[in-house]
Amino acid sequence: QVQPVESGGGLVQAGDSLRLSCAASGRTFSSEGMGWFRQAPGKEREFVATINWNGDSTYYADSVKGRFTISRDNAKNTVSLQMNSLKPEDTAVYYCAARLRPWLSIHSYEYDYWGQGTQVTVSS
Repeated sequence: QVQPVESGGGLVQAGDSLRLSCAASGRTFSSEGMGWFRQAPGKEREFVATINWNGDSTYYADSVKGRFTISRDNAKNTVSLQMNSLKPEDTAVYYCAARLRPWLSIHSYEYDYWGQGTQVTVSS
């Protein structure tokens, strides 16, 4: 069983950058598609970014395209989300998720394992 564990959240100002990391415990996730989702207070969980098993295919939500970058290092068993030019509307709990398929997906229901989440707060 793969258990993603997120880290790197925090409180930043608008325009700043943050890098979130996701490590897997239990076993390697080098053959799984991975994704980042977020949930703001009072809102539903939404898709942010996804990456396929070897990192050569990625896809982003329109709201973060050009500002966020998802990447993975299978040798280190980690997936990262580099977030630049942060905005107050990026404030949310960010979740890392793994799916038992090698391809990327924007749908939360296609992911099999979820982390506990890490809080990102962007002040104006």
